[in-house]
Amino acid sequence: MGFKMGIVGLPNVGKSTLFNALTKTAAAQAANFPFCTIEPNVGDVAVPDARLDKLAAIAGSKQIIPTRMTFVDIAGLVKGASKGEGLGNQFLANIRECDAIAHVLRCFEDDDITHVEGRVDPVEDADVIETELMLSDLESIKKRLQNLSRKVRGGDKEAAVQERLLKAAQTALEQGQPARTVPVDPDDAKQWRMLQLLTTKPVLYVCNVEEDSAGTGNSQSARVAEMAAAQGNSSVVISARIEEEISQLDAEEADMFLGEMGLDEPGLDRLIRAGYELLHLQTYFTVGPKEARAWTIKEGTSAPQAAGVIHGDFERGFIRAETIGYTDFVTLGGEQGAKEAGKMKAEGKTYIVKDGDVMHFLFNT
Repeated sequence: MGFKMGIVGLPNVGKSTLFNALTKTAAAQAANFPFCTIEPNVGDVAVPDARLDKLAAIAGSKQIIPTRMTFVDIAGLVKGASKGEGLGNQFLANIRECDAIAHVLRCFEDDDITHVEGRVDPVEDADVIETELMLSDLESIKKRLQNLSRKVRGGDKEAAVQERLLKAAQTALEQGQPARTVPVDPDDAKQWRMLQLLTTKPVLYVCNVEEDSAGTGNSQSARVAEMAAAQGNSSVVISARIEEEISQLDAEEADMFLGEMGLDEPGLDRLIRAGYELLHLQTYFTVGPKEARAWTIKEGTSAPQAAGVIHGDFERGFIRAETIGYTDFVTLGGEQGAKEAGKMKAEGKTYIVKDGDVMHFLFNT
């Protein structure tokens, strides 16, 4: 089960530098001119989770396999992208394929790095991006409503639902609100997702600050945090330049560097966790002598659905799941200790998996 987060922002805000740090490669060319990222770069990133190492140590697992998120570095946006300015059409199409959006906002001053608008104002930058996405959604809705009208007149029930949802989104957008602010009935949730409107994507604001502000942020990142809170979104502070330096060091050197900078952990760990939380994801584990592995699922996932993340046959032939809570597994010294203490539970098809569950699935082939 893959989850994609698109890294977006105006040109020269640090998107590609951040992507390089995330993927520990130089695949994304970081350069001081707009549109240096012509094709979206894609990188899979391990989600940091100290629990996995503990489980592996207890079970004597030979291999540790973390769960992963996919980050997509998307070409820089400019005002007018919804009308095709810059690389607008390509930019918008690439966002549509992502599950969430990370808005990278420039929260640093640097006379050597040109700002496309000639000023540093992260709140205004965020507004430019949101406006372009909203304008693109309005244009898309207009065309789709025209195409649906004949089907609706012909009594097509599915088309009628789509029309109703599109009109609800259109009303919000015309009032200056993104489509994600529209209350959606659970019965309409699947159809709503299928509309693939850009402004339904959850948003994480990434405040790219100068090195000295990496730990505490600055006045600009504080403005972004206030804006995010008012919108019901979240934000994270990071120095892309520091993170890129850290990504080129080995683990011991990185720890020393972080200590010298007065930082407890890499900002990228916070960013990845924030993205994980933004998408309402959680982790369960499979643990044994061969490997300890983390698996990503949505909150509220049932045991058969969680089994299906490993293989479709596990879900189709699901019999039951044997589960041990993470804390029980650790405090009781592993599977055998948990069994003896009565902490291993047999769960059926209606069981909702909890974050940190250690699971073993039984299924018919």
